[in-house]
Amino acid sequence: MSRPGAAAGPAAHTGTDADVVVVGAGAAGLSLVRHLLDVSSPSALSVAVVEPPPGPVRSPERTWCFWEGEEGAGAGGSGAGLGAPVTASWRRLLVRGPGGEALGGDSPRRYLMVRSADFIRAMDARLAAAGSVTRITGTVTAVGDGPHGARVSGTDAGGRPFALTGRWVFDSRPPRVLPPAHTTLLQHFRGWFVRTAEDRFDPGTAELMDLRTPQPRRGLSFAYVLPLTPREALVEYTEFSPSPLSVGEYEAALRHYTEHVRPLGEFTVTGAEQGVIPMTDGRFARRAGHSVFRIGTAGGATRPSTGYTFATVQRQSAQVAAALAAGRTPLPPRPHARRHLAMDAALLRALATGRVDGADFFARLFRRNRLDSVLRFLDGRSAFREEVAIGLRSPIWPMARSLAELPLLPRRPPAAVPRPGDPHQRKAHC
Repeated sequence: MSRPGAAAGPAAHTGTDADVVVVGAGAAGLSLVRHLLDVSSPSALSVAVVEPPPGPVRSPERTWCFWEGEEGAGAGGSGAGLGAPVTASWRRLLVRGPGGEALGGDSPRRYLMVRSADFIRAMDARLAAAGSVTRITGTVTAVGDGPHGARVSGTDAGGRPFALTGRWVFDSRPPRVLPPAHTTLLQHFRGWFVRTAEDRFDPGTAELMDLRTPQPRRGLSFAYVLPLTPREALVEYTEFSPSPLSVGEYEAALRHYTEHVRPLGEFTVTGAEQGVIPMTDGRFARRAGHSVFRIGTAGGATRPSTGYTFATVQRQSAQVAAALAAGRTPLPPRPHARRHLAMDAALLRALATGRVDGADFFARLFRRNRLDSVLRFLDGRSAFREEVAIGLRSPIWPMARSLAELPLLPRRPPAAVPRPGDPHQRKAHC
């Protein structure tokens, strides 16, 4: 059992090891701990964090991207509000249509990138200085209610069994099996960090979607280009489809894009990352027991139509921390509005059936609507009137048919989801 920080004493609730036990130390788990430290005094809540040992179970390094908001960075891009440095930010956003049409413009909010290694390093330092936080390295094998809250058991890095009792337990581990759904697609991708021999990028412009990539028969593909300097960028190939590609297929798609669609000239690949994000209208349970809750992707934080997760995790964590500080039951709030989930379900169905052309749909979304309205919609912050306007400018009949038939469709059996260590590693992309 590894405890880098100062060990906390037993929780005030008799028979427990901590007031709060957080399972997992990725974006969702560490974000919850950060918000707990922000709202409570050093001795108010005792917290135990169970993180996986180095190896295939631990998530690889990745990037998290999101629009600036209350969870964003300070004005100078330092990430003071987030507790970690921001790698890069962009005010101008670009989408290229299938024919090369440039869409987008200046955004009212910056688009931010945070590297997971920087976030974890900042949290390591903060947790080491927090006397109320205990850290445990181990693999969790069971989580369930107990007589004094909930019990977490597993084996530590040395193979020895351990058990913790927490008044409340928050499980942030990615789901191994997705819930039954009308439609399930995967957003899967592989990205190269590249360094070019000549200036090829505009560091002030994030290219959210280049839809000139070859399109699958049903679903969507696009390239995603986030410049860091005039000669450095993350270039990513992404698909929305039922199953991931092989590494060789991703590499071929990236070579085609960087040689023929958006030629970069001579360049070096300095790093790579790959992942899978579920896009499903399945219902994720936020509560797994009287004292056990699910957060992050496991609690439905991932937006079904876009895959964006990070900003939702921050909002969810802040509300959970506020409930705990006030002595209320810390049930994580619903991560997305019901009307947004209904629209997302219709879009997933329309894409999966081929009723809408994915590339044309997203090009039309940015071409026919105000950029600030589209960004609010993608981030789950749009007003109803904006959503009506966006809907009227979408392919109305295919979307209406897809929405109308959903109640008549059975929810299909759950599917396995690739996890860290599998051939297709999960990345909490945004």
